[in-house]
Amino acid sequence: MPFVVLGGSVAYFSFAARQLDATVSVVSKVGDDFPGAYVWWLEQEGIDLSGMVKVEDAQTTRFELKYSNNLSNRKLRLKNEAPPITVNDLPKSLKAKAIHIAPVAGEVSYKVVKKLKNCADLLSLDPQGLVRKFDEKGNVTLGSLKNKRILELVDIYKSSLNEIKAATGRSRLDSAIKAVHDYGVETVIVTLGMKGAVLSVEETSYNIPAYKSKKIVDPTGAGDVFVGGFLAEYIRGENSLWCACVGSAAASLVVEAAGPTFFGDKAEIYRRAHVLYEKEIKQ
Repeated sequence: MPFVVLGGSVAYFSFAARQLDATVSVVSKVGDDFPGAYVWWLEQEGIDLSGMVKVEDAQTTRFELKYSNNLSNRKLRLKNEAPPITVNDLPKSLKAKAIHIAPVAGEVSYKVVKKLKNCADLLSLDPQGLVRKFDEKGNVTLGSLKNKRILELVDIYKSSLNEIKAATGRSRLDSAIKAVHDYGVETVIVTLGMKGAVLSVEETSYNIPAYKSKKIVDPTGAGDVFVGGFLAEYIRGENSLWCACVGSAAASLVVEAAGPTFFGDKAEIYRRAHVLYEKEIKQ
């Protein structure tokens, strides 16, 4: 049964970080078709939308997602595309402990990322929208990261297994992770769906287990939730392994309902994170 829901990396990341009491401001570009109800919902959750630009006579970026019966595979099709984010769209007073860059359809350029580098103590990147290619019908496939110099600007890299392989052109996970580190990236996170994630910090790797969800209704956005949880803890000075366990715990909750609607409470995220952390450090 098809349904329409607020999606995108920004929404999933923001809700997860707010659930863990991080202060969240969004820099984004939408069309005048972006529902007022979504604006209200995001603001009710305490997310600052003053950096969101609404463009008249433009459409908001929208994808159609089709999952296999067991939810292990999906096909994406780009239906609408908003105008790209430019340097002039960035708030003049932008200053943050961390900025997470999460394009979904190539809307962020190297020039914008370079500008953002000067606005934060820490820069995080999910390059999914930079490795996606679109045919004339909007069907999505993965290609290489065209301007790999962008990696020289970031401190934390997060992507799925297929995306890091596409971005680096390497077929093996360990080789792909090393290729990202070679650009100076300190922390690399590769999400593996139900198999958890790999965290590589200065080339020391940890296998982060997935917390077994009560049920899996919608796996969309789990990786975005993971990095939202990770960064919320990381900017407080927590160690990377704990941060990754919090990210995995938060991801295990969001998949239990459709869309970015369910994260449990903070206590449940931390409870699940402690289970994972104890499991990991005893290995």
